[in-house]
Amino acid sequence: MEFHRSRSPDCFRTISRVTRLGIYGGTFDPVHNAHLLVAGDVRAALALDVVYLVPAGDPWQKRGQVVAPPETRARLAAAAVADIDGVEVSRVEIEREGASVTADTLEALGGVGRDLFLILGADAARNMPTWRRLEETRHLATVVVVEREGEHADPPGPGWRWERVRIPRLDISSSMVRERLGAGQPVDGLVPPAALADIRELGLYTAPR
Repeated sequence: MEFHRSRSPDCFRTISRVTRLGIYGGTFDPVHNAHLLVAGDVRAALALDVVYLVPAGDPWQKRGQVVAPPETRARLAAAAVADIDGVEVSRVEIEREGASVTADTLEALGGVGRDLFLILGADAARNMPTWRRLEETRHLATVVVVEREGEHADPPGPGWRWERVRIPRLDISSSMVRERLGAGQPVDGLVPPAALADIRELGLYTAPR
């Protein structure tokens, strides 16, 4: 299911004609321009119909490290991609109770006529052996590893469908954005303007006064 900034949070539509779907999960705490570069470059490289940013509802491997609540992170992501063709936000992990598990997400978004492509950074790909339901994940999607210069990852075992997409190095991280906001430093050029407007409106990631 997809969240659209122009609609109320309770109004969603179901995927109908899309067949090649990119699934790009993360905390997006907050979303930034490197996330959008990944989504756009992978969509173009693999001729995907849509790339879905999937904010984690309960990122169990990062518990205690995530600052903004799930609904807020989804709002920022939706603002960031509102004007980008072929990139949308899925609320599937936010609406599901319990830990965010990749296999559960792929099962929820998959279906007849849908070819799923799971988009991962090289670090996330190397971390795959720690995932829950890893073996079940193998048959649910093609893994797309996004590699910048000097990065590399290999499948966690035999039988995986595996693609690589090289992208330019854009050294932006959510932690960097949070640190700069907390220090009162500008993040223009690092965060999409619409998402930044929401961050400022909500007073997110700023040091207490």
